[in-house]
Amino acid sequence: MTPDELKKRTKQFGLRVIRLVESLPNTKTATVIGGQLLRCGTSVGANYRAARRGRSKAEFIAKLGTVEEEADESAYWLEMLVEAKIIKMNSVAQLHAEADELTAIMAKSHQTAKRQI
Repeated sequence: MTPDELKKRTKQFGLRVIRLVESLPNTKTATVIGGQLLRCGTSVGANYRAARRGRSKAEFIAKLGTVEEEADESAYWLEMLVEAKIIKMNSVAQLHAEADELTAIMAKSHQTAKRQI
């Protein structure tokens, strides 16, 4: 996958998170968890873009670590929505899988970049 393809993929992930959060019920719990998911889910693409524009190798590596953390946190909040019985897993299974895949991609990229210092 090229950096430009990954840039598009992370942006699409954020857009999918936005659509999911907009569809959540208007309850206190859904609002709080949805806000957390919205923050980290949209942060994945923003921080990936920032990583690509890093001024140094160290900054690039640090930003990739942030992207990895935000993608993993997105998976966590999706799990919370399911386990709190706010949404059903089958309605977010693909989004959860994408969060896991992005986490794995970023973890591997992070490791590779750290080895190249």
